[in-house]
Amino acid sequence: GYPFGTLVDFASDGAGYPVFCLSPLAIHSRNLIEEPRCSLVVQMPGWTGLANARVTIFGDVYQLPPDLQDSARDIFVAKHSNERKERWVSGNFVYFRMNRIVDIYFVGGFGTVQWIAPEEYLAATPDEIVLSNPNHVLQVLNEQFAPVLRSQLGCGGKSVDELVFISIDALGVDIRVRTGQEFSVERIGFVERVVNLNQVTAAMRKVVEDVCRVAA
Repeated sequence: GYPFGTLVDFASDGAGYPVFCLSPLAIHSRNLIEEPRCSLVVQMPGWTGLANARVTIFGDVYQLPPDLQDSARDIFVAKHSNERKERWVSGNFVYFRMNRIVDIYFVGGFGTVQWIAPEEYLAATPDEIVLSNPNHVLQVLNEQFAPVLRSQLGCGGKSVDELVFISIDALGVDIRVRTGQEFSVERIGFVERVVNLNQVTAAMRKVVEDVCRVAA
């Protein structure tokens, strides 16, 4: 038959394996029970179009046994804490896990593609700044630095209509820039690694100072 694609919610367990909350009545759930081989495509929030950072994880997905259903539910409740908890504890859903990852394909935008060995992915650890509420960090950056950056970057003759911080790691941030109907994703690198909000804001102040100095 032909591959069947759909949108699903997922979370990652402590080892980095994707965990899924699925309805046993859904076509994709029945397909996985019949044939566990599948691929999971994950897009970076805040990015748009073909410039969107995304990763495809290939592997085998199986329904978790009854004794692991509660722990999988806890993973979902922790990730989706801003949503109704009842959604994840309902008996209408069962939990699946990609027990074996066979390959990973990463696309960072135009011209940025790479196959990643599963061993390399599973051995990786998240940057500390990503573990400490990255959404709050991005909110602070958008409130404190987006307006001045948008103003300064628009001094070259082309007005910047929108500038949004969309992701962060220890080495820098990614911003989405809109000029008229054109979108682009730009990278701002830090001189030193950052691990907390204070270091991030200090690094961004240095970036803003440099931008203002060049624009002066």
